Amino acid sequence: MGGLLFWHRFQFGFTATFHYLFPQLTMGLALVIVVLKGLALWRGEERHAGAARFWIRIFGLTFGVGVVTGIPLEFQFGTNWARFSRDAGGVIGQTLAMEGMFAFFLESTFLGLLVWGERRLGPRLHALAALALFLGSWLSGYFIVATNAFMQHPVGYRVAGDGSLQLADFGAFVVNRWALVQYAHTMTGAVVTGAFVVAAVGAFWTLKGIHLEQARVYLRTGVLLGLLGSCAAAFPTGDQQGKVVARHQPVTLAAMEGRWRSGPYAEVNLIGQPDVERQRLDNPVPLPGILSFIAYGSFSSDVRGLDAFPRDQWPTELELLYYGFHIMVGLGTLFIALMALAALQLARGRLERSRPVLWCLMLAFPFPFIANSAGWMVAELGRQPWLVYGLLRTAGGTSNLVHPGQTVFTTLGFAGLYLVLGLLYLFLVAGEVANGPQGHGRA
Repeated sequence: MGGLLFWHRFQFGFTATFHYLFPQLTMGLALVIVVLKGLALWRGEERHAGAARFWIRIFGLTFGVGVVTGIPLEFQFGTNWARFSRDAGGVIGQTLAMEGMFAFFLESTFLGLLVWGERRLGPRLHALAALALFLGSWLSGYFIVATNAFMQHPVGYRVAGDGSLQLADFGAFVVNRWALVQYAHTMTGAVVTGAFVVAAVGAFWTLKGIHLEQARVYLRTGVLLGLLGSCAAAFPTGDQQGKVVARHQPVTLAAMEGRWRSGPYAEVNLIGQPDVERQRLDNPVPLPGILSFIAYGSFSSDVRGLDAFPRDQWPTELELLYYGFHIMVGLGTLFIALMALAALQLARGRLERSRPVLWCLMLAFPFPFIANSAGWMVAELGRQPWLVYGLLRTAGGTSNLVHPGQTVFTTLGFAGLYLVLGLLYLFLVAGEVANGPQGHGRA
């Protein structure tokens, strides 16, 4: 059973991580497109309309690959996690269905209008279509986050006679406090991804000395949105996420910081290596009291360590959880620093001549993808050993009829397919960047 559980988790984690590379970019670009279309209407400048047109094409490519890579996740609920679907489907099936029926169709419909309908719609209706695309994209994200939030902090449910979870209070389920906080943090992370990609293309064109007018638009838009998104990801959204974890999953908070012993003035460790066997953190660089303040608003607050919880309630991959959290926080801090420097140079009118900053902006675009993936790793590993926190253990949610060999075989198939899809996607995006902002003209 242990091998079966490992491969089920590995396959879902692998496919979900690859899939989320694409939605985080589309959700970020949806806001970028709305901003650019708004500026085009307000100022009446073709450069903003042209910029929006370019990023709509990138959005379309990314959306298509995101749809293809997301389909296997839906099937895995029935193949790999049949008992979980049976026990919790009466609750989470609501938001998953809403995501497909409302948000997905809204998003795909208006994407078609954006890509092919600009001439027929005219500037104002085309801008409204961009707004509808944004709403559909972000609404889709909320339904998925609300589903995950129930697994993190279950509310609005009842236990039926057969032991399954059924929806009892739709309002409590949909506006779960955990969902609201997690959604805000997730979407700011998506904005950071979109902004960094936009700024990277602008920096690339500037360094090559081509498409300079469009490059200025991309740099300004990407840097300003990137700075706002990076700051918001740290505070207030990251701060609030830490507080709900401290309140509802204190054992997760202890594991995230490698905190073995309970006590006041809990420190945040900038670096360190967790030694689970000896229950200690090697080579730590602590900031005393900071964890107490982040979690409970006071430097002297008592923060429980892992010693306060039974061993069978500890997150099962503690080292990965610890490193994932510190990668996310460390990269987030660097994002703020880089975008603050770029914004300063932008305000001084020197960004286009600051080649070291432009190189940093161009090369930094993969790191928000890493930070967002690490953040979701923290959320999912931190919930272990539970599928639905406190109600259903992960070991109790698998499908016994699917043996490890089948899961390994299909995982290898997914890996090969995703390699081809990933290379094709990169080839198509590189072609759009090479064609420049005009691309194939207006639809």
